[in-house]
Amino acid sequence: MDILNRYFPDLTDQQQRHFAQLDTEFRGWNERLNLVARTDVDNLAERHFLHSLGIAKVVQFPAGSSVLDVGTGGGLPGLPLAILFPETKFHLVDSIGKKIHAVQEMAAALGLHNVTAEQIRAEQLRTKYDYVVSRAVARLATFHTWIAHRYKPQGDATSGLYYLKGGDLTEEIEESGLKARLFDLSDFYAEEFFETKKVVFVPVTNK
Repeated sequence: MDILNRYFPDLTDQQQRHFAQLDTEFRGWNERLNLVARTDVDNLAERHFLHSLGIAKVVQFPAGSSVLDVGTGGGLPGLPLAILFPETKFHLVDSIGKKIHAVQEMAAALGLHNVTAEQIRAEQLRTKYDYVVSRAVARLATFHTWIAHRYKPQGDATSGLYYLKGGDLTEEIEESGLKARLFDLSDFYAEEFFETKKVVFVPVTNK
């Protein structure tokens, strides 16, 4: 977990234990369910945990705020973010029951009381949130229609979607018609993996 400490030097002892335990739990579940590509497991901390935490390089979720993680799969980016922001409530959703079961078990094993996980599609949700996060589930134009009405009305300037994507996103953002701001993860992380990785921020004010 040295790579996490390098970029997040203020992790508490408990957070460091949580990340170490998440690494163990995730590998165990990945053997059964293939949550991420087997070739990626050797780089779990870098390509999945650190990548998820890229969102924390561009926004700090306030205590008491709520975050929806859509298409969480094996709990990414929600579980690493929930460890980093223990005072923030995270709701992780996915349409695949086996994966949500794994997420529920991992959250319970780590004692993450700020996490709930549910098998449901984003467009079926009725709850409202301060923030939405996700890792490249669909094209931005499609994805935004699923979550556009999931925000609390009193959000501030940081409220909105934080979407982890890679590559050249110019065409995709134009297609969506949304006002989006791009953050290059290569500005925060030195590893080659992050050269083309970005956080797309779509403010809640996009109508």
